[in-house]
Amino acid sequence: MAKNSFMTRQNVEEHDFYPTPDYATEALLEREVFEGGVIWECACGDGAISKILKSKGLQVFSTDLIDRGYGEVRNLDFIQELPDIYRSKHIITNPPFKIAKPFIEQALKMTTGKVAMLLRLAFLESADRYELFKTTPLKTVYVFSKRLTMSAKGQGTSKGGMIPFAWFIWEHGYEGKPYIEWIL
Repeated sequence: MAKNSFMTRQNVEEHDFYPTPDYATEALLEREVFEGGVIWECACGDGAISKILKSKGLQVFSTDLIDRGYGEVRNLDFIQELPDIYRSKHIITNPPFKIAKPFIEQALKMTTGKVAMLLRLAFLESADRYELFKTTPLKTVYVFSKRLTMSAKGQGTSKGGMIPFAWFIWEHGYEGKPYIEWIL
């Protein structure tokens, strides 16, 4: 692991852990097909996304740097150089927002099919990410019309969501401008 990576600078409690609500993953699978290979959930946390994918009969490989009781715990930082054994057809994850851009760049290197990232809608902003969008095959952004209820570290909450989220879908080989769709 690189000494200056996000994962080595932060302790376990600060890893941006916000488990994905089941309905968010179900909404993705109602709109996108992930055929012909393994889906890697590379920041699986407590398995929220992986469990839904598996319940739909998809082949899933689940890993995380932090042991949250699900998947394989790997002592490697996803955004660092990874061996070829980690390549997969697709990646679906809810990455730590603080390092979402390098997560996307690495996911595109490690896949041949689709990359689906659950991100804050604000990820569309910034000059730095503008270059990312110009040079990668972003195909669709699925904006949640209602705010997702996500709680820090998987702790329950009675409050509704405060932050707008969207699924960002990259597809290798796609050429053209991205589409925006809405999830009600």
